[in-house]
Amino acid sequence: MRAARPTSRIAPVRAISSKVCVDVALTDDRSLLHQLVWKMSIATRDALTVARICRVNHAGEFGAIRIYSAQIAVASRLYPDCVPMLSEMLGHEMTHCQLFRDAMPRRNSRPCRVMQFWSWGGWWLGFLTALLGRHGIWACTAAVEETVHRHLDDQLHFLAGRDRGLHDIIASIHEEELAHLHLAERQLGSRRSYLAFLRGLIGMATDVLIWLSTWGDSTRMAKALADAKGEHG
Repeated sequence: MRAARPTSRIAPVRAISSKVCVDVALTDDRSLLHQLVWKMSIATRDALTVARICRVNHAGEFGAIRIYSAQIAVASRLYPDCVPMLSEMLGHEMTHCQLFRDAMPRRNSRPCRVMQFWSWGGWWLGFLTALLGRHGIWACTAAVEETVHRHLDDQLHFLAGRDRGLHDIIASIHEEELAHLHLAERQLGSRRSYLAFLRGLIGMATDVLIWLSTWGDSTRMAKALADAKGEHG
């Protein structure tokens, strides 16, 4: 008579262990997948913000070119002493504009199709403020440069760990833009109430023209920069 074979508990234990391992592996895979999706979404969001930085900065520089060109056209007849300073700043803005234009293709960015808002709006803004006299020219310059310069520090902070190439481009023009602003403020001297009002009005007009020429990307860029600063602040 055969002895009764003892019941084996090894197979069920192995089956349970295998199932646990599979469950753990699936859990780890899901966790890894979620992390990858999260990182890809962050990368996509950052890439979109970088593209917007190129577009908005290009629009601002293009607008400054149009403004200075109109001011020089008026100043060459009425205030020739202003022309050398305006011409030097115009040269800087043309270089800056080209830098951002060259940076666009690699970052899936391009100039807005409605740049005529800046082409005509910027030219008329420069022309009309130049007719107000030297103080009108420098009030306009101060307002435009202040608007262009406003987000540069936030852009540099955002780009430091994301796009070193674009960061270096902005850092290279930062001092020239700040020098333009300081020059205009020195030319204005003591601020009169109507000049402060004019400067504020021109600043608002500049913001509107940039917003129109970028289809609102300037606002979306500013929000993304503020959100990024808050996350690291």
